Parts: sequence; structure tokens; C-alpha cells
Amino acid sequence: NEDRRGAWRASRETKLETIPNCEACVKPTPDEVRGWAQSFEKLMKSPAGRNVFREFLRTEYSEENMLFWLACEELKNECNKHTIDEKARMIYEDYISILSPKEVSLDSRVREVINRKMQEPSSHTFDDAQLQIYTLMHRDSYPRFLNSAIYRSLLHSVSRSSSES
Repeated sequence: NEDRRGAWRASRETKLETIPNCEACVKPTPDEVRGWAQSFEKLMKSPAGRNVFREFLRTEYSEENMLFWLACEELKNECNKHTIDEKARMIYEDYISILSPKEVSLDSRVREVINRKMQEPSSHTFDDAQLQIYTLMHRDSYPRFLNSAIYRSLLHSVSRSSSES
């Protein structure tokens, strides 16, 4: 059981690597990259966008926000009750527990709700927390991301490569 947990954790954390190493991510088009500046939702719906944003969050020491959000998305797609219990406990240990080095910043009300829901975890146990972290990333990190060297450099490189073709 512990081996399976460790393997799931490792696969989840390496699932999104930087864009050059990510097989699932094709190089984004200039329009797609420009679209990320139009809305946070467009950025988060794009696998390449999430990767670039995750790289940015890593530079701000807040990558755990994206990792938590992705883990919650994965949990929502789970149907097997036993797997839901296991994944919910891992998410709790990794991101909610005050003992975790990757603890996300949540208010006390949301923590209390999660603690109650952990008695009988479901695929929606972390919905309130996920929304709070999504909102935090949207309001706090996203504006800085749009002004970051990471985003500006990518925008410049895709614009240049599209004008050369």
C-alpha cells in the first residue's frame, strides 16, 4: 500500500515537467500564449499554460498551489471509493496537514470543513479549498506571472518563430 502511494505521489509530481520535457504538451501557438493574458481560465485550461505557470510558481516558492489544484482535479475524476479514500488522504497529508512542507494556505473555516469531510472522503472533499487556492493564484500570482520574464520570454519566442515561418 505504501509503495503504491509513493508511486502515485511520484507520478503526480512529475506528470508536469517544464515545457521542453513535457511529452503531453505541444508547443503552444502564439494565439494560445497571448490568450493566457486574456484570462486566467484560459491559462488553467491549457496543459502548456499550466506548465509555464507552474514554472513561474516554482520561482515564487508557491508551486504547491498548482500541485494541490491538479491533485484535486485528479481526485474529482476518480470513481472507485477505495481509490478516492487513498487519494484524499494523500492530498490531506501532502497539502492540508500543518506538518506538510507543501502545506497550502487556507483559512480556518475551509480547514474545519475539510477535517469534517475527511471522516467520509469523497471526490469533492477539497472543493472549497481548491476554489480558495484557485482564487489565490488568480488574484495574487497570475498578475505577476503576466509581467514575469518567463511569460514575456515565451511570448517573444513564439511570436518570433511564427513570424519566421
